[in-house]
Formats: sequence, structure tokens, C-alpha cells
Amino acid sequence: ALDSVGLPAVLKPVDSGGQRGIFYLESIDDLDAHLHAALAASPTGEAIVESFHDSLELNGIVIARDGEAIPLTLSDRLRPPGIGFGVGWIHVYPASIYGDVLEEAQRIAARAVQALGLRNGIAFPQLLVSDDGSVRVVEVAARIPGGQMADLVRHAVGVDLVEVALRQALGEEIPDGLVLPRFEQPLAIRFLTAHPGPLPIGKVTRIGSLEPVLAAAGVVQADTYLQEGETIRPVRLDGDRRGYVIATADTSVEALQRAEDAARLLEVEVE
Repeated sequence: ALDSVGLPAVLKPVDSGGQRGIFYLESIDDLDAHLHAALAASPTGEAIVESFHDSLELNGIVIARDGEAIPLTLSDRLRPPGIGFGVGWIHVYPASIYGDVLEEAQRIAARAVQALGLRNGIAFPQLLVSDDGSVRVVEVAARIPGGQMADLVRHAVGVDLVEVALRQALGEEIPDGLVLPRFEQPLAIRFLTAHPGPLPIGKVTRIGSLEPVLAAAGVVQADTYLQEGETIRPVRLDGDRRGYVIATADTSVEALQRAEDAARLLEVEVE
């Protein structure tokens, strides 16, 4: 497989999620070292190797309605360095691409959904955009994604993905008013993670109030999953995200700064 895709590469299970069993490969020795773990994370005991592209990663949301693919949002999916390289720990809307590149990414997101034959439903295409403007499809999921992406869509463009999905499941007609953007609001989602995120590493002994976070400038939603007694670990899996902050502003850059500042207002003590 490495002969076909080359190095560097990514090893991952064919049918898992949450970044379980995903490894960055720089040599054949890395493949030998991690293959067992990748296979163990697969319910069917299978893994694949893909070429690695150091590119801007985008999360797309596309609504399929009677065979029409409607691109709704494209947002930057930022990832940490190191072993948790696959974890999306910051989402920023709108995406930091413009003009022809943005149009091409929207076209490819919609075309990927159509190519899979999805006529009605919510689709979650993930794309890579290289410095030369070329766009690649990483994968497409036919579902409402996790990671607060439904919240991103609701706050960013005013569309309720859950309502759309429920109405489609009931066979109801989906009017334009439910699937087309009602506005465009720049925002950022900052997940609560260990360094270089705001959380300390160690066993949690005290969790402060979330109220200062919720009261911070621009914050429209925040939550934490932390519990006393749990251990905060370096970022490796999606499950190492222990909460989130969603902030809005006039620009995506300002929204991200607001989310970062608010996230640091949560007091967490460890031993």
C-alpha cells in the first residue's frame, strides 16, 4: 500500500471514528509499529493507508433535497500538532478561502454528495485545499456530524439541521426557508483541550463555574464535559475534547480570539 500512496501517509481503520486508530506514517517501520492498533480499532479488522497532504482542511455541510445538493457551510477545521494531528480542535466560519477556490470547493462538496447517490439527507464532506488551490475530498459522511457542527450551522447561517433531518425522515416537503441560509455570521468554536489548549494535564480535583465563560464577549454557547476525578490527557482522540466555546464577532479572526479568551476563563485544578 505504501508503494502506491507514498510517504508521508496516514494509516486508519476503514470503519471507525473519533480519530481512533489513526497514525501518521513517515516510514515502513511506522506502519509495522501501528498496524495492529489500527486493525484493533476496526470492527471488521481492516485498515487503509492514504497519502498525507499538508493542506487546509475544511468541514462542509451539504443538504440533499430530491437529488439536489445544496452547499450550506464550509468552515476551517484546525488541528493540533503531534500525535493528535487528526483531531479538529478549532472550527472557524467562514472558511479562509475566497473567490474561485471557494467556488470550486463548494462545487466539489456538492458533486461528491451527488456522486454517492444521496438524494435526501444531511451530508458531511471533508475537503483538503492545497496552496495551489486544488481541492481534494477526504471523505463524506451521510449524517449530521458531531463536534458541534450542527451548532455551527445554526449560529452561522440560521439553519436547523435536526429539523431538516426529522422532516426528511417523516417524508415531509422541505421548503427553501428551511434549507437556505438566513444570514451569515462569522464564528469560531474552541474545544477545551490540554496544551496548547487551555486545560491543564492531570487528575481533575476542582471545576470552576461556567458562568464567566458564558458571560464573555461574543459567546453564544459553551459547555464542559469535565468531571472531578477524571484525567485530562494530551490531545490524541476526539474524546480528549472536554468541552467547547462558541463565539461570534464581525470577523472570523475576532471570533476566534473571543473563543480563545473565553475558554481560558474556566478554572480547572488538577493534581
